Amino acid sequence: MKVLVTGVAGFIGAATADALLRRGDAVVGIDNLNAYYDVALKKARLARLEGREGFAFVKADLADREAVERTFAEHRPDRVINLAAQAGVRYAFENPHAYVSANVTGFLHVLEGCRHMGVEHLVFASSSSVYGANTAMPFSVHQNVDHPLSLYAATKKSNELMAHTYAHLYGIPTTGLRFFTVYGPWGRPDMSLFLFTSKILAGEPIDVYNHGNHARDFTYIDDIVEGVLRTLDHVATPNPDWSSDRPDPGTSSAPYRLYNIGNNNPVELMDFIAAIEKALGREAKKNFLPLQPGDVPRTYADIESLTEAVGFRPATRIEDGIARFIAWYRDYYGA
Repeated sequence: MKVLVTGVAGFIGAATADALLRRGDAVVGIDNLNAYYDVALKKARLARLEGREGFAFVKADLADREAVERTFAEHRPDRVINLAAQAGVRYAFENPHAYVSANVTGFLHVLEGCRHMGVEHLVFASSSSVYGANTAMPFSVHQNVDHPLSLYAATKKSNELMAHTYAHLYGIPTTGLRFFTVYGPWGRPDMSLFLFTSKILAGEPIDVYNHGNHARDFTYIDDIVEGVLRTLDHVATPNPDWSSDRPDPGTSSAPYRLYNIGNNNPVELMDFIAAIEKALGREAKKNFLPLQPGDVPRTYADIESLTEAVGFRPATRIEDGIARFIAWYRDYYGA
């Protein structure tokens, strides 16, 4: 297949493109290489893809309608994986417009490209953050998610609604994937594992929010990529049992599906930090702080729908994933 991967220089995008190329698919990658975090890291990820047979790169912003239309028209992808987004919960307090531009306007342009080019299947990244104020655990795609706690979460919920509309109106098979706290080698510098590792090695204190009373369903990057590829190959179909009297948010009478991709095994924040300390052989200095606006105390993924559909369950142990990340970090930064 020829697959368009947006956000190809990002953490998940680069890993997904690599996996597609390794199995023999052609990849058209698009990224604007913005400066939300270290551009050098994005370029280093991209360098591992460029020059490989079947890979083409387009430097463009999804908010640029003409650039997206041109990319679809020139490359005519069979399927699309939309991973580009303005990420981060707290950054929205500083720059809310970036989230609407990248995550809403940009996604609209992707949907339009899929519509006009007859794309066989659109897989797009949503987020566990859409569960917002929900507290019934584990989080299920069959729950309503109408109370987001951050603008980032609101834009991801918007993506799900927009995607369903296009699936309904134009018959575009569409699958949304709610990722749960992705980590691993080549990860994002604004994520906790990256931040904690760099600060512990530098002898600086780490900020521990909610006084350490967090739990996250940390999901290793290879498990995320496996889930993405399996759902890409499993084209969304209508649910023949869907009822408008009892609407199921995770399926539809349109060719639209939602799945969680999480490890299905929440890890307490203090245990997470202890695993980092053990892998580094150093104890962290901890600065305990209150819960931050927009944060949720716990996440826990119900992945039964994913398992039933594609026969896959993430299974990487947190200790193994952290050890692999730290090995990569030491190698990449010479730390």
